[in-house]
Amino acid sequence: MIYVGIDVAKDKHDCFITNSEGEVLFKAFTIQNTRTGFDELYQKIQSVEKDKSKIKVGLEATGHYNYNLLGYLIDNGLAAYVINPLHTNLYRKSLSLRKTKTDKVDARTIAMMLMSDVNLKSYSDTSYHNEELKSLTRYRFDKVQERAQLKQSISRLVTILFPELEKLVPTLHMASVYALLKELPSVKAIADCHLTHLKTVLAEASKGRYGRDKAIEIRDAARSSIGSNMPAKSLELKHTIKLITELDSEIEEIETEIQKIMDEINSPILTIPGIGYRMGAMIIAEIGDFSRFDSPDKILAYAGISPSTYQSGQLESSYSHMEKRGSRYLRFALINATKFVCLWDPTFGTYLQKKRAEGKHYNVAISHAAKKLVRLIYAMEKSGKAYTPAA
Repeated sequence: MIYVGIDVAKDKHDCFITNSEGEVLFKAFTIQNTRTGFDELYQKIQSVEKDKSKIKVGLEATGHYNYNLLGYLIDNGLAAYVINPLHTNLYRKSLSLRKTKTDKVDARTIAMMLMSDVNLKSYSDTSYHNEELKSLTRYRFDKVQERAQLKQSISRLVTILFPELEKLVPTLHMASVYALLKELPSVKAIADCHLTHLKTVLAEASKGRYGRDKAIEIRDAARSSIGSNMPAKSLELKHTIKLITELDSEIEEIETEIQKIMDEINSPILTIPGIGYRMGAMIIAEIGDFSRFDSPDKILAYAGISPSTYQSGQLESSYSHMEKRGSRYLRFALINATKFVCLWDPTFGTYLQKKRAEGKHYNVAISHAAKKLVRLIYAMEKSGKAYTPAA
């Protein structure tokens, strides 16, 4: 067997090639992150072994930096192994007590890991092409987080400009309130506004839910408001509402693309009550190829939901905290999906209540339900069968 270790960076990659006898075929060398550099690496690999089934290439999971090289390797029929940097770091430390950490050393370490056969799974074509769904779900996640921060800014600005408004509506973050504040972003503007125009703005934005009575209530509150008249804050409020509106449109477009891919995948995960396109897509995207995992426990470890263990001599930890390593996106999706599944599915709801009755904190009980959900999803994806509720 031929083992190729690659330490990935932005502009260049350090490589090391050895064989199963431990013979160094190519000492650590550097290739540029270009097509020419990729071809140079491929030619060196081919010069020592033509049979691709006898070649293993390992590289660290370094976000977007390894994506192009990974695609090149897979397109050329090479078995590629994407390794967690934490795993590489621990393995390197186990080889020597010296604190030696360079790109060339890392490339050699990765090759040694492949040679030692530390239960690594090759990155399949399915995993690679699943990156499109992962990109969309992570992009949506970031956009939703950005929108949440802007909504906090809306609450802050309204507290300064028109604090009484929050008690007059169910929530500040609704179309009618945004339409009102975008056009009339201060108490003075609302107080001086003609009642007919104010009524029209509210009625159109709320689709008839609010009329003359609500317009009078809001205008009267504005006339007696303690809100500050600050043109700078009013301008910030208008722009923030505009940004939120644009984000709503972008998120909707992203979700449309996610739904198209999920319809093509036709995953049975969507048959579980409480899991919709958004959370289901995020779970599928982050896990990728289920064949990479030998058991549901491996997925739990990848998501960082597994409990940490500490024992030394007579000392053993009484409280096991969640590891919180691995994919934070998968951890977020699983925990949030579990909350909805426990609401919509009686079996999971009963299981959650059982854990709560045992005296467990709500978050701990949810983590137990999340483990149960992962086992269910793993079995469904392996069998391809839809969810069947318990009788």
